[in-house]
Parts: sequence; C-alpha cells; structure tokens
Amino acid sequence: MYRWWDGQTWSAALSPNPNAAPPHGGLGAPVTGPGTAPITTSAGTSPRAGAPAGGTPANPGTQAITTTQPQPGPGVPPPPLPRRNRGGAALWIGAIAGLVAVVVIASIAIRAMTGGNDIANTPSGNSTRNVCPAPETVPPSGAERPTRNGRVYGGQLSYPTLSPPWSSPSTETRVPFGRNAWTQTILVERYGATQSWVASVLVAELNAGDGFYTPQRGSEIVVQCIVGAFYGDSKVDRKDRVNRATTVQGKEAWLVESQLTFNIPNLQTKGELAIVLIVQTSENRSSIFYASIPDTTPQWEAPARQAMAGLTVDG
Repeated sequence: MYRWWDGQTWSAALSPNPNAAPPHGGLGAPVTGPGTAPITTSAGTSPRAGAPAGGTPANPGTQAITTTQPQPGPGVPPPPLPRRNRGGAALWIGAIAGLVAVVVIASIAIRAMTGGNDIANTPSGNSTRNVCPAPETVPPSGAERPTRNGRVYGGQLSYPTLSPPWSSPSTETRVPFGRNAWTQTILVERYGATQSWVASVLVAELNAGDGFYTPQRGSEIVVQCIVGAFYGDSKVDRKDRVNRATTVQGKEAWLVESQLTFNIPNLQTKGELAIVLIVQTSENRSSIFYASIPDTTPQWEAPARQAMAGLTVDG
C-alpha cells in the first residue's frame, strides 16, 4: 500500500497503486498533486497502472497491489535504506568469544590438575617443578639382604662389593622414586657441626607407575630430582658429559654422566662427577645404579666405574 507525499507531510489516505492520483482536498481527501497522474476506473483502451501496455486491463473499480517501492521524484521522498540485521553477526562474535574463554579456562584447569609436570630439558640449575617425590622414610626390611655371594643387591641390580676404605652397605632413603636402596660410601670431609661429604655408589629399584616408562625418560626425571634430593637448596650447575643409550646384560638402559658444580658454605668440595644408569630390568620394572665422586678425591672414580662395569640383572 502507498501514501502520497506533498513535500511536507504524508497523506492519511492509502492506495495500492504507486501511480494513482493523490486524494482531493488535502492529505485526508483526494487532491491532485505533483508527481502523480490521474487514472480512470472505467474499462478502456488506456492501460491501467499495474497492467502492461497492450494487455488486459484490470477489473473496473479495482487497483493492482504491488510491493515495488515508489521511485524517487518530485514530491516523492526516497525510500528509507534498509537496516542491516546485525543480530546474526553479534551472535557469532559472542559465540566465538565464549568458546575462546572456555578453551582458556579448560587449559588452566588441566595444567592446575597435572601440576605442569613437563620436565625442562636444561642441564643446569635446580628444577623448580614439583615432580619429585618425598624421600622414602621406610628402610628396606630385614628380609631384603643387601649382600650375598660377594655382591651388593638393590632392586634387580647387583655389583661386586667394594673393599675398604669403602663402607659396608647401608640403606639410603633419598633416592628419587627409589626403594630397596643400598649404598657404599667413603668419607671425604666433614663440615659444619654434624655434616659430612662422601663419595658413594648405590643400587636401588625404581617404583613402577611413577610417570616414566623408558630408561631415557626415567633418566631425565631422576637426574633432576637427585640434584634436589642430595644438594638441598644449594644452587647446582650441571653439565652433561655423557647422555646416551646402552645395555646391561642385553637389557635396555640409559647412561647420564654429569659434572656438577656448587658452592656450599664451609664445604671445600665445589664440584663432583655424578653417574646415573637406569636399566629396564623387565617390561614393567627398572632399577638404578648411581655414583657420586667429589672433585677433591678423583681416585675413587675408578672403583665406582668398576662397580658399574660389574653390574648384573638379577631376578
């Protein structure tokens, strides 16, 4: 339906034909105005508005209804521009923003639950990530004999017992992920009131299901945790000399040899060699050989290497 425009005001009258004559007598009555032409309501030869020229005229007294917008011209204002529907775009933007927020929150939650347990592959400094277990406070039971047949047993590994000045085998509860750990030591120096620094060799079993399943992965974690377990809060710089795959009696193993440097108050020793050898003794079990030789007593490195060379897989 259409209204007439007189240049100032829209008419109250409506017409289904955009070409119909305006109402006279003002906006509320038919008048003749600019921009329109009078038409006749009787049948004739002249084409009616809404019918093509030369075609059959519309029924007398009726007007054709069209949805075509009136063309701008004198007395007829241009039709208003259609408004773009911004609702769809807004919904899409809101949905995308919501999805991003969900992903970010989920990532933070997952990392919080897992504790961010990825180990940085940096060879120096103490690890700050909370992946190392608390030391085992329960010593091996009496049924677990550390020595027999001239060998020291720990986990599924054993080595030939070192002769004095190496000590008799004793328990060690600080081995990360370790149990049934037995060690031989030599006193290097005393410092402080009750503290002492030693050269040591040990064997132990690594607890199953602690998050690493290959010797290489186990070495990455255990070496970092040893630094924290045996050197406390002291800053330790680590430089790996050896980091490679090997075997022990045909069993898959991984060897890491590192030079550690530190500066502990009142301690003359400022560095030492650390040897970590992890052996996968069965499909679901691993054991560790560990040795630490202070730089101030390099003569104890050879016996430690002899013990490592004499390792056997037992059980």
